[in-house]
Amino acid sequence: MSKMTIRDIDVKGKKCLTRVDFNVPMVDGVITDENRINGALPTIKYLMDHGAKVILCSHLGKPHNIFTPGFGLTKKEKKAVEALPEGEREAAKAEYIAKALKNDPKKLSLKPVADRLAEIFPGKVTFATDLVGEDAHEKVAALKDGECVLLENTRFDAGEEKNSEELCRKLADFCDIYVNDAFGTAHRAHATTAGIVQYGFAPVAVSGFLIEKELKFLGGAVENPVRPFVAILGGAKVSDKIGVIESLIGKCDALIIGGGMAYTFRAALGYKVGNSLLEEDKIELAKELMKKAEEKGVKLMLPVDNVIADAFSNDANIKVVEGDIPDGWMGLDIGPKTIEIFSEAVKTAKTVVWNGPMGVFEMENFAKGTKAVAKALAETDAITIIGGGDSAAAVAQLGYADKMTHISTGGGASLEFLEGKVLPGIACLNDKK
Repeated sequence: MSKMTIRDIDVKGKKCLTRVDFNVPMVDGVITDENRINGALPTIKYLMDHGAKVILCSHLGKPHNIFTPGFGLTKKEKKAVEALPEGEREAAKAEYIAKALKNDPKKLSLKPVADRLAEIFPGKVTFATDLVGEDAHEKVAALKDGECVLLENTRFDAGEEKNSEELCRKLADFCDIYVNDAFGTAHRAHATTAGIVQYGFAPVAVSGFLIEKELKFLGGAVENPVRPFVAILGGAKVSDKIGVIESLIGKCDALIIGGGMAYTFRAALGYKVGNSLLEEDKIELAKELMKKAEEKGVKLMLPVDNVIADAFSNDANIKVVEGDIPDGWMGLDIGPKTIEIFSEAVKTAKTVVWNGPMGVFEMENFAKGTKAVAKALAETDAITIIGGGDSAAAVAQLGYADKMTHISTGGGASLEFLEGKVLPGIACLNDKK
């Protein structure tokens, strides 16, 4: 996974089409979390400082998903659109989106991000009101070395998610060098994440600093970890993380499993799990995975006690049990003995990868397990890698972000990378010579 970066090439005077991840949360056109913008700044600044003409592109939300809350169709409109033949259906969706944007230009527009970048880089940032249209061409043509333009939301063009060769051909006018710094979308084979390279329209394709960092830490953990290597997986379902579990069993020294998916493993061991989340069709798979771990000498660790409740509510009656969970009760967090065991495993590790909460972290009464794991990682000297998603949110919320070695910017991309899957947005980049 040794890929060329922007440091490996001369960018002066070159048009650098740079895919970033500005899929930031907004309320009424006001950015509520700038983390993704801040994550892209080192790459943008480097390119500008070295005289590149920087053309930024990013998606924001899902404008072509007619079920997008606050942007999609009404129930009546959805039914009418879905009843149309395929060709007409796409045209009707496009028409509706154009109408919605005309009525409220703030909806899913990247203009607020451009305004924020203009505050960070005064006098050097402009905004194009389209992706490959007249305004984009005018703004790109006017760029001087060291200046930057942010193109409008890539997903306003249906060709983005379809990886349209036609859209890639149009984007090629903006691309002497292609830079990908959006790890969170690297698992998508879209026009701006991979297609422009795959179709041969980008003569040089390199990574920015954010993707370089992801490859260094996630790639290092997967391919050459400092041992002992402990992986911690949580979350709701075994089915969501089958590939990750199988991949890590071949690489780690200990595999800790918590969260809702632990109850499928507990059931596979013969325990009763009451009303806990259970994938009955994955019980045999859980048995196979435990057997595979044993054969490879990997210590697979499951909760020995659980915090259970008589309803899925923070106000439910709760208690801690070992062994079987009674009918009418459900496991919603790991118990105190498990917290101690899992925390001790972290203390003895040299590399830890964590993806997924240990319980229903959103409810205070069932957040102790997740908080304890985060605290253990914050206090260890090991290399600590947080695999994005809920784990990253938990670490940030608890104030431990600066204690972690690396917090991945990708949710789905991180999981697929840990599975060993080929990510189109990474594979398309030039290898180091």
